[in-house]
Amino acid sequence: MKKYNSILKYMFVAAASLFVTTGCVHDDKYDQPNLDGYDCADKNGIVMPFADVKAKFQNATYVFPEDKTPNDESDDLYMVGYVSSTDETGNIYKTIYIQDALQNPTHGFTVSVDAVSTYTRYPQGSKVYIKLNGLAVGAYGSLVQLGMKTGAETSATAVSRIPEKMVAQHIFRSCTTRGNIVPKIMKLADMVPANDQYFGCLIQVDDVEFDARALCTTYAPNGVTVDKTIGEGWTGTKYAKTAVVRNSGFASFANQLLPSGNGKFVGIYSKFQSGNTTTYQLYVNKAEDLDMKKFPRLDGLTEGPCDFNPSSLTAKTVADIKQLAAGTTNWVQITGDYYLKAQVVANDETGNLYKYVYVEDATGGIRVNMNKTNLYLDSRFRLGKDVNIKLKNVYVRNVNGEVQIGALFNNNTQFGQIEEVEMYKYFFDTNTASRPVVPTEKTISQLTAADVGRWIKIKDVQFVDGDLGRTLTDGNAVTSRTLQDCTGNTVVLRTSGQASFGTVKPGAYEVKGGKGDVYAILSVFNGTYQLWITKLANIDFDAPRCDGSVYTPIPVVYSDDFAAGGFSADWTVKNVAGPQVWQTSNQGNGTNYYAMMNGNAGGAGNNIVNEDWLISKAVSLVGKAKAAVSFTTDVRYSGNALQVYATDNYTGDPATTTWTLLPATLDTNSNAFGDWVGSGNINLSAFLGKNVRIAFKYTSTTAAAATWEVDDFKIKAQ
Repeated sequence: MKKYNSILKYMFVAAASLFVTTGCVHDDKYDQPNLDGYDCADKNGIVMPFADVKAKFQNATYVFPEDKTPNDESDDLYMVGYVSSTDETGNIYKTIYIQDALQNPTHGFTVSVDAVSTYTRYPQGSKVYIKLNGLAVGAYGSLVQLGMKTGAETSATAVSRIPEKMVAQHIFRSCTTRGNIVPKIMKLADMVPANDQYFGCLIQVDDVEFDARALCTTYAPNGVTVDKTIGEGWTGTKYAKTAVVRNSGFASFANQLLPSGNGKFVGIYSKFQSGNTTTYQLYVNKAEDLDMKKFPRLDGLTEGPCDFNPSSLTAKTVADIKQLAAGTTNWVQITGDYYLKAQVVANDETGNLYKYVYVEDATGGIRVNMNKTNLYLDSRFRLGKDVNIKLKNVYVRNVNGEVQIGALFNNNTQFGQIEEVEMYKYFFDTNTASRPVVPTEKTISQLTAADVGRWIKIKDVQFVDGDLGRTLTDGNAVTSRTLQDCTGNTVVLRTSGQASFGTVKPGAYEVKGGKGDVYAILSVFNGTYQLWITKLANIDFDAPRCDGSVYTPIPVVYSDDFAAGGFSADWTVKNVAGPQVWQTSNQGNGTNYYAMMNGNAGGAGNNIVNEDWLISKAVSLVGKAKAAVSFTTDVRYSGNALQVYATDNYTGDPATTTWTLLPATLDTNSNAFGDWVGSGNINLSAFLGKNVRIAFKYTSTTAAAATWEVDDFKIKAQ
């Protein structure tokens, strides 16, 4: 009965402490866990010090021997420690951190478990016995941790999580009264390899602050884990030492603003290593563990920057801002105490917009440039949100016909983006829910300069005939396609290859051949209107075309993406000159193989004269009314262009075969790998009723030898 009495005593004290607290309760503050019904146990096996357990890992996972005497715990192996973490707020996930003493610990440890809400069984401060028999010591990101070896691990050094049903068989809460973890005092400067033994310990770092990039942002976006930076010791231009605070978007405090002052940070000490780069990380147990309210900050900020008071400012409209740049091509600085309240109508969630958003009010829309990626994750720039923008000291400029908001850079000689470290000065969350974004409906012929920057809808448009069969983008750069209405008016659609619907290996999205409505931001470049979509559904054209026809993509009758590596019997490799030959490679693409030819023997000055052919099998076009071939290419280094041929009478010798040169669109960026370009549908009507072969001819000289890569090969016919 003794152990139950101690639990009851603990519960009474916990209840009493709650009774006398004030009535202010944060969303992330919970009642103390109710331990009724949970068994406790004190074990008498062989205790292994934390250091000895860690030492078992020697660049390979170590598995402790199974328990050979289940009914005799005297020979069982145990770690004994105190829980330093709590997952009650959800910021720590499927992990229990322990340390070897309630205060002044000498070691900490990370235990990986496939279980959540472990704080209800093992609350912070609990003494625990961890039975090591059958468990394994491995590493993730070079952080040594305890788990299990199941065979599902991705490397010889990794461990899997302890299955939920086995957690209680390996981790036992002691029957002693839960203690109070006293954080170990450290400095960020102490985060060096010599102190790695403290990983998993609860630590306290004083006189630190979140850097300016984090000011006026939340701990994390909903459902997304992000890194924030804290710093200590100001050198005049930067912090003397920094560390990463890793926050989960599933934490109960994720939507709270980060503290903007200086002060005390309490969290779990950890690290992650990728290659030769080690990142020291901290995990917040509970938001109230952070006491960072002091001003001035180390960087000189004298007061909290996140409060927005419109009573001291003059409201301006988008039209007012645009008028400031009227009649000049130079930038104009806004010097008045003005602000703009506008709705975010387009952001960078899919990557088609990059480092800018569009906002709109009743008078118009405007582009706002910021030197930060993934703006859509910031609560201020979620689609449909109203944002307050302080305008004093920002700049506006007419950029090729479009007025934009931004800042100066390069010693104030160029107009561009507001730096991330400056964003807290200008952008303020209205703390209101997102509203539906309502497009302005226009026809192509109705578009005017006043519509630039607006989210618009144009009904009943289609891609022009010349774009049918092409992919939405060619390569990783921005590609133009043309939309037309049923009276022949046209407008340009601009799409980035970096977008989620751009040129993504393997393959890319082929344009829809039907008719429909387009939803997009209207931009302009030197007098030419341009549309920018934010998701693929913005151009979902499913109705018949303007002439009543239903476009059907040409069916693929033969394809090869070389995914298995090596060439099948469908391909003939012919070497005419030089030692190199066509081969397949997956370099830089994981398991995705492609055809590759390179006439360089390794290094500058080692270019070799080559002529090499890669020839497809014969594909029948008998009985077909139309046919085309398509593929993607990537080039690196200077050299001759790849040539693409077709024939219906291959002799077995390229020199004696009659070839037809095909007008293929090829990659032209020889400065980088990875910018794959689609060839488009290359017409094969000259070979209808015949058996056609496609050939890729590579040539190089002693002066230049490019590397050419080919993938996603398709012959289409119907």
